[in-house]
Amino acid sequence: ESVTAFSWLMSDIWLGEYDCISPEVFHSVFEMRHPTFSKIAQQDAQEFLICVLNELHEALTNSSKRRRLTSAKGSKGSVSETSIITKLFEGQLSYSITCLECKTTIDRPESFTILSLPVPSKSVCSLQDCLKCFFQQDILTWNNQIHCSSCGKKQDAVMNTTLTKTPEIIIFHLKRFEWQGKQRRKLSTNVHYPLSNLELSPYSSSLLCEGAEYSLCAVVNHSGFLENGHYTAFCKRSGPDNWYSFDDAQITKIPKSSVQTDTAYLLFY
Repeated sequence: ESVTAFSWLMSDIWLGEYDCISPEVFHSVFEMRHPTFSKIAQQDAQEFLICVLNELHEALTNSSKRRRLTSAKGSKGSVSETSIITKLFEGQLSYSITCLECKTTIDRPESFTILSLPVPSKSVCSLQDCLKCFFQQDILTWNNQIHCSSCGKKQDAVMNTTLTKTPEIIIFHLKRFEWQGKQRRKLSTNVHYPLSNLELSPYSSSLLCEGAEYSLCAVVNHSGFLENGHYTAFCKRSGPDNWYSFDDAQITKIPKSSVQTDTAYLLFY
């Protein structure tokens, strides 16, 4: 049902017959399956996006399985778990963990659709600063020790994170909060992000990722506080300066210089 409602929404958008399109039908169907995302309280855009992508992926792979099982006529071949969602948004990380005692190294791959980047608690930083924080080497000690199979017990270790596969569209989530005691505080750090020529090769261990450059295509902004606020979006159409602001039913063309804001929450490249 969610996929059908989403396809109707996309059709209405691409037909271009209306000045603005309400996602009310899609939200109503989605809310029935995921009551957490009701209209009662503000919800997190990143959590909603993950849930939508997972919902679409599962529905599309289940549909593909049914089609393949029907056409296979009883064969027991494996069914691929790929979909248009994974083809567009899925990347892969590798966590290389080395025991500091015996130097044994293990690699743990992990797929992702959104990279959640830490934001430094200062007035200004760059997206590269956030990426460096994410990919910096971690020392695993005390409660974070790993169980080393070679040593047969828990040991201190170092962990290095690298990109082994970059997706066609990469989504960055800027983690705009920090803990102060038992309370969370929103970070208003002005994160400077490039509109084009974003390179991820410094964080990659794969030749497949080298030379890949990304251009910004959309931004989700959040103004207000952690518990309440307002979401807007900037989206780019084909062309160098075709940027538009989406603020509820108000859609306006904006200059490229307005795309950089201190309220950016999700970045799509």
